[in-house]
Amino acid sequence: MDFGIDIGLKYIYPFLAVCIIIEFLVFRREYELKDSFASFGVAAGATAINFFAKVVVLGIFIFFSQLFEPIRMSLFGYDTFGFAWFVWIIAILGDDFSFYWHHRFSHSIRLLWATHIVHHSSNTFNFTIALRNGWFITFYKEIFWLWMPIIGFEPVMVAACLIINATYQFFLHTKSVRDLGFIGKIFNNPWVHQVHHSCNVEYLDRNHGGIFIFWDKLFGTFVKRNKNIEPKFGVIHDPESYNPLVINTHEYRDIWRDVRKSKKLRHKLMYILGPPGWSHDGSSMTTKQLRESLEEINEPVPVAVRA
Repeated sequence: MDFGIDIGLKYIYPFLAVCIIIEFLVFRREYELKDSFASFGVAAGATAINFFAKVVVLGIFIFFSQLFEPIRMSLFGYDTFGFAWFVWIIAILGDDFSFYWHHRFSHSIRLLWATHIVHHSSNTFNFTIALRNGWFITFYKEIFWLWMPIIGFEPVMVAACLIINATYQFFLHTKSVRDLGFIGKIFNNPWVHQVHHSCNVEYLDRNHGGIFIFWDKLFGTFVKRNKNIEPKFGVIHDPESYNPLVINTHEYRDIWRDVRKSKKLRHKLMYILGPPGWSHDGSSMTTKQLRESLEEINEPVPVAVRA
């Protein structure tokens, strides 16, 4: 049950470390050392938590697979989908579909954003940012994948797809790759992912896909990068800290502050479960409100028609 940990420690992590070193040597200007060390600190904590969490997650996948096996047998006449090559392709698509919705909800529910904001908190964009993952994300992320073992995908296959997706996404975090043309219209790539990591109002909460970008196009969250608008990396409310503990907890602190200052229960719940930026008094704005304000500013003034 610890196959993912073994693969990561023996093969994937050393390979990714080499990639970071090469990028640092070739694109030194894209690195800020304090920021990179902060990412390494965040990654160290996440790795320690995941060392135990991955075993638990795989166990949960196995539990649900076995729990629903009699139902699958009685209703559809099969126990699992097996390991055929085409099942792997479907599983990778299903995994990326799950990632899209996990990712999208992590941007639209503030309690989940409090964990995911860690990944967006850097003002730089390089391979080390791929390592900057929230320490508490494992406590809810895999819920979005439970449907796969329930309907018959092998638990080990689901866990493997998670590793494949995460490894692919590592290579999205670099400025060394430009527009990929036709390939870039199907597969997620650094040129598209830079949009997702920017805090420009035009780009906020867009391009959530992992391996593929057609989910964003299908569900209305894709935006093409505007060559006249250079991405500004980071978040609107910058934690302004290189301390991994602060980076992982600052949004929870802010949620608690907002909950305490509000009088109504509905407002308290909105500060927890509503979209990031929501406020009962207009002191902050959601992405939708920011975008509407920007559209009003950019709205052309009507030209008077002469009689």
